Amino acid sequence: MKDAGWWGFVGLLLATFDVAAGPRIEAVTFDSQGATLAGAIAWPERSPPVAAVVFVHGSGPQSRDLGLARRFAMRGIAALVYDKRGVGGSGGTYEGTQSVTGMNIALLADDAAAALDTLAARVSHHTTAVGFAGISQAGWIVPLAARKTPRARFLLLWSAPVCKVSEEDIYSKHTGDEDGPARPSFATALDARREPYVWPAFLGRDTDAAEDLAALTIPGLWIFGGQDGSIPVDLSRRNLARLRAEGHRFDEHVVPDQGHENLAATFGVAVDWLRGLGLSALQPSAAGNAKAALLHPVRIAGQPTTR
Repeated sequence: MKDAGWWGFVGLLLATFDVAAGPRIEAVTFDSQGATLAGAIAWPERSPPVAAVVFVHGSGPQSRDLGLARRFAMRGIAALVYDKRGVGGSGGTYEGTQSVTGMNIALLADDAAAALDTLAARVSHHTTAVGFAGISQAGWIVPLAARKTPRARFLLLWSAPVCKVSEEDIYSKHTGDEDGPARPSFATALDARREPYVWPAFLGRDTDAAEDLAALTIPGLWIFGGQDGSIPVDLSRRNLARLRAEGHRFDEHVVPDQGHENLAATFGVAVDWLRGLGLSALQPSAAGNAKAALLHPVRIAGQPTTR
């Protein structure tokens, strides 16, 4: 999977349009699994916020993306961004060698859940829904994090795999993480292997985003680039379709001419989806996860949403 350092550049690019408006920035710290993590919340001028999101990193030693947080705030959405553990102002140890072990994914999910609980405690208006947003590797972290906190009420993910870590590894090794037209299917990548793929036991759980999503009852949106060579988009979409058939409200939006790095081009799609959800009608369920009332089908401007 590609290192997500590029997304920091995206945040800076987006920030050039937002700095003048000056959303209020609040520095925050929170504790998670023996470490104190540091971040910031960008608050919109309008109160209460339309929604509030915790933005979860992709792979690599990522720090808080204030540019992206400001971009959310300019659209009426409060956003908490934070330094990954062991990076920037956050304590703990950054795991760079084996970042997709079951243990590390679970640890990063604990961090994300703690961030969301921190944001939820600061959102004073009870109708403001709080949820997760994220990119790439966050596709494994966010569903697990949503299982850990009863306060998560939606998911919003860019270029996020809906499959096992091993399946993404098979695909990205076949493509070399290269974006481009006519990306091969997952089946093609699997058939091209000369020897069976064996998940090493020392890596622990082969985290399966689809398995974790099946345990949730909250709505979500996945935004994919049709030319993404880093994740198996076709397999991810099939898994989402299966979960929808089981009753989950998991929407998707595919941009045919975009690759893995499509956040800047599709940011408006994500905001429109959030606004169309009717977030104040999403009530926490007694079971812990938020349960989405099935409102009107979400439509994204310009394209129908798959349901």
